[in-house]
Amino acid sequence: MAEQLESLASPLNTIQEKWKLLPAFLKVKGLVKQHIDSFNYFINVEIKKIMKANEKIVSDADPNFYLKYLNIYVGMPDVEEGFNITKPIAPHECRLRDMTYSAPITVDIEYTRGNQRVVRNNLPIGRMPIMLRSSNCVLTGKSPSELAKLKECPLDPGGYFLVKGVEKVILIQEQLSKNRMIVETDRKGLISCSVTSSTHERKTKTYVVQKNAKYFLKHNTFTEDIPIAIAFKAMGVESDQEIVQLIGTDARTMAAVAPSLEECHKAQVFTQKQALRFIGVKVRRSRWGGPKRTRVEEAREVLHSTILAHVPVVKFNFRLKCVYLALMVRRVVQAQAQDRVDDRDYYGNKRLELAGQLLALLFEDLFKKFNAELKKIADQTIPKPRAAQFDIVKHMRQDQITNGLVNAISTGNWTVKRFKMDRAGVTQVLSRLSFISALGMMTRISSQFEKTRKVSGPRSLQPSQWGMLCPSDTPEGEACGLVKNLALMTHITTDSEEQPIQRLAFNLGVEDVHLLSGEELNSQDSYLVMLNGNILGVICDHQHLIRSFRKMRRAGYINEFVSICPNHEHRCVNIASDAGRVCRPYIIVTNGRPMVTNRHIEELTKGYRAFEDFLREGLVEYLDVNEENDCNITLYEADITRDTTHLEIEPFTILGVCAGLIPYPHHNQSPRNTYQCAMGKQAMGAIGYNQHNRIDTLLYLLVFPQRPMVKTKTIELIDYEKLPAGQNATVAVMSYSGYDIEDALILNKSSVDRGFGRCLVYRKQNCTLKRYSNQTFDRVMGPMVDAATRKPIWRHEILDVDGICAPGERVQNKQVLVNKSMPKQTMNPVQTPGQQPEYQDVPITYKGPVDSYVETVLVSSNQEEAFLIKMLLRQTRRPEIGDKFSSRHGQKGVCGLIVNQEDMPFTDQGICPDIIMNPHGFYCSMSAHTP
Repeated sequence: MAEQLESLASPLNTIQEKWKLLPAFLKVKGLVKQHIDSFNYFINVEIKKIMKANEKIVSDADPNFYLKYLNIYVGMPDVEEGFNITKPIAPHECRLRDMTYSAPITVDIEYTRGNQRVVRNNLPIGRMPIMLRSSNCVLTGKSPSELAKLKECPLDPGGYFLVKGVEKVILIQEQLSKNRMIVETDRKGLISCSVTSSTHERKTKTYVVQKNAKYFLKHNTFTEDIPIAIAFKAMGVESDQEIVQLIGTDARTMAAVAPSLEECHKAQVFTQKQALRFIGVKVRRSRWGGPKRTRVEEAREVLHSTILAHVPVVKFNFRLKCVYLALMVRRVVQAQAQDRVDDRDYYGNKRLELAGQLLALLFEDLFKKFNAELKKIADQTIPKPRAAQFDIVKHMRQDQITNGLVNAISTGNWTVKRFKMDRAGVTQVLSRLSFISALGMMTRISSQFEKTRKVSGPRSLQPSQWGMLCPSDTPEGEACGLVKNLALMTHITTDSEEQPIQRLAFNLGVEDVHLLSGEELNSQDSYLVMLNGNILGVICDHQHLIRSFRKMRRAGYINEFVSICPNHEHRCVNIASDAGRVCRPYIIVTNGRPMVTNRHIEELTKGYRAFEDFLREGLVEYLDVNEENDCNITLYEADITRDTTHLEIEPFTILGVCAGLIPYPHHNQSPRNTYQCAMGKQAMGAIGYNQHNRIDTLLYLLVFPQRPMVKTKTIELIDYEKLPAGQNATVAVMSYSGYDIEDALILNKSSVDRGFGRCLVYRKQNCTLKRYSNQTFDRVMGPMVDAATRKPIWRHEILDVDGICAPGERVQNKQVLVNKSMPKQTMNPVQTPGQQPEYQDVPITYKGPVDSYVETVLVSSNQEEAFLIKMLLRQTRRPEIGDKFSSRHGQKGVCGLIVNQEDMPFTDQGICPDIIMNPHGFYCSMSAHTP
């Protein structure tokens, strides 16, 4: 028994065991789990919130008319075949038939028709493109054999969309976090505190700035900056003493605020009404006329809904806004005293926007437009003295929402007028050069920063990015450091409800901000408590709050992604539950012992445990960047001390997917790892189990891909060895003639003859046969026969009787693949009904200096019911002079000479190398295989 207890308490055997948590983590989270989680949250939760916020349409023309949305659903992907017949569709069929993989969005509504109340269920309002492997996708929960029946690769990660047959990825977008104060210096060196408030209604930016030793409130709606004391008085804090108490009662703060109070007196502003009148004069009037309002009303409205829009105001009670504004002023005063401002590039101040959040913004905008259109139709139609009753359902158009979503994903242009948002390049075509290039694209983060600006700050590697972002995987050139990649174990959070966290905080002793005076808010022995940038209240024993909070989180009472951390400099405790924070799991250490023991790992290996059990039992927890600051994390078990709070699961997980493929990356010079990350994505190999069923624009496949002999843990974790790229070559490091200088390589001709480096190139040729408005249509004619020989002419030699090329045929330059002809007149109607329209030949011909072979021919129809013919042409290529080869250490070179085997050197065992490489290339690049 004593031995058992001893073995339970014994620490992990670091070398062998701990990393087994990784496959368990990746099984649950996967490499693209963040995209899928985000999209699932949008279609299951967010879309219902958007509907609730815009649930009623009323008409000005008839007070009794209304339309109310009761519920909204996103169905499973389907396609309309023929008239009103829908059938489920698989993603591979969409790829082949150039269709959009989308599902219907249906609503339940209640509305008035004449004098009666009508309830209608399952009314379609548009179609939503569905992310592969999300909860509404056909592939979810399928076994590998079922996926094979659907012609889908089990190793394909999903997380992308299919729009018009093209695979599109919504890249992760990096943003500064919303609703948080950031203290920074402007161009003139003056310190200001800014907050970008983002709510469902609007997005605004408010500043507290200092000019001539006085503080001002600055916002775009004001023609000039408002003195801070006047802003406080306009919000109902009329007494100067109370203003000072709110901002801070220490001598330094009082001295800093005094000039601002004097200015208020000079302006003869003493009451709330005078302050509102003063501000009302400086409010920019909107050009388009709304209801006429007095200056005072206008000022009150601006303070209520535009200034610090994210801080709630109930019935014009500005108390919370006053406390927030006072805190902003205090931050500026503190920053001036310590001469220290916030770091914009600190990763705890960043949020990552995923597909779900971006689609939610877009859908909300389209849904509002859809409702506005219905209201406009109702206003126009109801007053007309018609016999027929007005039925709004007949005016519901599906194409508005469908086209809006499809166009945004296919072009990558995200335009939301309300938020003045106009972004380009949000989506990109999924790169299918190799399996790893597709994976690497799913973890890519694109920054909103201009690439042309030569600024080093946002590009440099921040210490706060440790473990969250890959330190090696970034492109060279102008995008360097702006395009980043997630590390292997990074997870991106989704939103979690604020109410339960708020209740828990109050139960743990937080005093509500509404019940406190300024004096109590700023007392020296208490800390402010903030939830997602909003002030909750104060607490005296902040250590107790943090301890209890973490205990509850480890016990599973609150969401595992909620973070809590103190900021001793600002004397506040920040609780965060918002979406877009990067976090990763760590093993919890208590009293110098890791909570995970060998027994747990054994249970995991035998399948008794899953990764969720480790979270639920408080053995492993997620930490975000801010909470990491309040922890003491050790990399190796041997380094654990009494103060250690967490243990890293495995140190190599600081690398991303691409850098994880490099064997012994710590023996390489740093830029070599960066070069390899870029080149690893271009390696030819296999791209998926379904690669021979795909018809892509351009596809490169290696004929004999091999599993690497030296593997890393990452290679096993991401199943790279099942779809490898490249080959294991025998390399001689020596100088041979002058053809190998400057990193050039010499290849063995016999190796090339045996299939070394041989690849297949597949190209697609497309042809659609359309119907035109004047009842004419394109057609395919049979091959033209030579009158003398009675055989098809040379250009039509490879055509079948139906006018389409036959699979397996060899195609030469200028030969016809499809003998298509189209009518000369497609617009004007044909004169006489019996007359045949005139046709002209528009054949699809093969253009290319090298002959190709027809691999497959697909005949189908696309979404517009047009006839679709796709041909896949194949070429086999062998390595030649000028082709680029590279090792896995960024050691690249081109082929300089191909030599017969009899002229190559050999060892005493008779081994002849496939490649000869000049030794000068090694120590110049200082890479891992330097002798």
